[in-house]
Amino acid sequence: MRRNSEATADPCGVAPNDPALGWHSQDTVWMLGLFGTAIGAGVLFLPINAGIGGLLPLLIVTVLAFPITYLSHRALARFVEVSSSTEEGILGVVGEQFGETARRLIALVYFATIFSILLLYSIAVTNTTISFMEHQLHMEAPSRAVVSILLILALLAIVRFGQEITMRVMSALVYPFIISLVVIGIYLIPRWSFAIFSPESMQGLSLGTTTLMTLWMTLPVLVMSFNHFPIISPFVVAQRKSYGAAFCDQKSAQIQRRAILLMVGVVLFFVYSCVLTVSPAELQEAKSQNISILSYLANRFDTPVMAYLATFIAFVGINKSFLGHYVGAHEVMHDVMTKLNGSRRLGLSSRMIDRLILAFTVSCCRVGSGWTSTC
Repeated sequence: MRRNSEATADPCGVAPNDPALGWHSQDTVWMLGLFGTAIGAGVLFLPINAGIGGLLPLLIVTVLAFPITYLSHRALARFVEVSSSTEEGILGVVGEQFGETARRLIALVYFATIFSILLLYSIAVTNTTISFMEHQLHMEAPSRAVVSILLILALLAIVRFGQEITMRVMSALVYPFIISLVVIGIYLIPRWSFAIFSPESMQGLSLGTTTLMTLWMTLPVLVMSFNHFPIISPFVVAQRKSYGAAFCDQKSAQIQRRAILLMVGVVLFFVYSCVLTVSPAELQEAKSQNISILSYLANRFDTPVMAYLATFIAFVGINKSFLGHYVGAHEVMHDVMTKLNGSRRLGLSSRMIDRLILAFTVSCCRVGSGWTSTC
């Protein structure tokens, strides 16, 4: 009996028929990976959009943040879990349930969505690096072509080590990111002015046109601030391999719940600390200047360290989000290339397919990051 139990144990040392399924190191890696894919540099603009309309929109955003994020991503995870194959992700489910035509269509839409975001991140990381060199380091940056290709190659060199190493790198990047947001939130506590509770702001505690318009403008930012759908399919496939079909749903829900609670807790603490420090009128001023909340606070309190932190958070946030989106994009591209390889009998090995995907990604990101953009 003992031998059979050991033979059927999963890589975590948990027997597949063990209903406890405690918390393991790989669960922490995936929890932080989900966080890393979702929370990027956009969090620096969330306090401006969420607090600009006063207290009521901010309270509504607080109430909606967890259910909107958890229920939508949990639904996508459960959709992926329907697949009868351990190796198949979201495209496999679409093919099984709706046929090959639907699979091709969804593959095109899914790829276009993720890959376009990947290109935007390649532009953003180039812009952020050049800006840091010029404004913080006061040095002349190399040509945009050199900076972009070096950054993209460095990021894609990480993914060459495989999904497990990529997730561990993302998890490592999440720690300083979380610490930075929490430290900034704590640093601002002595500077809280509570201007949002002023009589002028409290007069807006009704669902009037202004409040509804603020919510209308804030909800897309809220959704994008916590969005991590590109990595959900690889995430579910990994849980199915580790825990089997019987416990995949339970384990996926456990990891997602903790990851999203971490996202919402850290980000909302940062948002509230920023909003309590400035007034809605000042948030409007920051929005009109089109700068992040940290850049605005650095100018207001004359603390250059804020500007450095804004650049650091943006750089780390963009890099980890780039890696997370690449994991999702790679899944789609590998699926399409594998299908094409089989139908056309091209004779490509899995390693060659990975190399072609890498070359395609580098080429597209290099061209995209060459654009003069402020994404």
